[in-house]
Amino acid sequence: MTQQLLNSEELQVTELDISHLDIEDDTPVDNFQSEEQQRLLVEPLYSSKALPAPFLAAANVGLFYKLKGEPIVPDMLLSLGVQRPEDFSQRQNRSYFAWEFGKVPEVCIEIVSNAEGDELSLSRKSQQKGKTAAKKAIYAQIGIPYYVVFDPLRQIQGQGEMNGALLRVWMISAVGYTELTSDLGIVAVGESVWLEGIGLGLTLWSGQFEEEVTRLWLRWCDRQGQVIPTGAEGQESERQRADRLADRLRSMGINPDEV
Repeated sequence: MTQQLLNSEELQVTELDISHLDIEDDTPVDNFQSEEQQRLLVEPLYSSKALPAPFLAAANVGLFYKLKGEPIVPDMLLSLGVQRPEDFSQRQNRSYFAWEFGKVPEVCIEIVSNAEGDELSLSRKSQQKGKTAAKKAIYAQIGIPYYVVFDPLRQIQGQGEMNGALLRVWMISAVGYTELTSDLGIVAVGESVWLEGIGLGLTLWSGQFEEEVTRLWLRWCDRQGQVIPTGAEGQESERQRADRLADRLRSMGINPDEV
């Protein structure tokens, strides 16, 4: 009887009517920096195969965690053990509906671009609109295992919790979020924090991405702090290894073109 009831409840969940939900408003909300940073967090996970399939990494996609009310929209989310449905013509396949995937994402990342994003506390504008909870509180409420805030331009240092850090990471516990990073947070390029439940870390990296301008970036890394390469970086590394091998063969009197 209990199993039959459970099966019935599961069936009801998968058939929920979501026609009233606004899942795509087509409003451009990100600046160049945030858009580039989002891609740098998503693309390497797929091109480098740093995680076992299946997984879903996405940027700026609505996370629906309840049937009534607005979604929360992380700058980047990572969910393990799931994948995108094939048919995007179905509304329930075009956003992250927790009841469709059967779980919430493991990681939600917010990239701070101004002081109005509600990452740690509600802005005055949001309070005037009647909002009652900042993103950190919402992510904790729905049980997101890791919450990440990256403040590259130091826009919310006056809100207390960042307290001089460029990067802070919180991990869910029985009492809500506890900080995974140290009291000082991540403050310098090369420092990293390991997310054991994901099998990846996050680090600050200074370099060029898609243009000849050196900027500060948040990147995935391995346990030793080495960044997970983008597809372009991976191809460049392969070419460099091939060139070194060719040079070594030539030094031995062997023509690499004849090997």
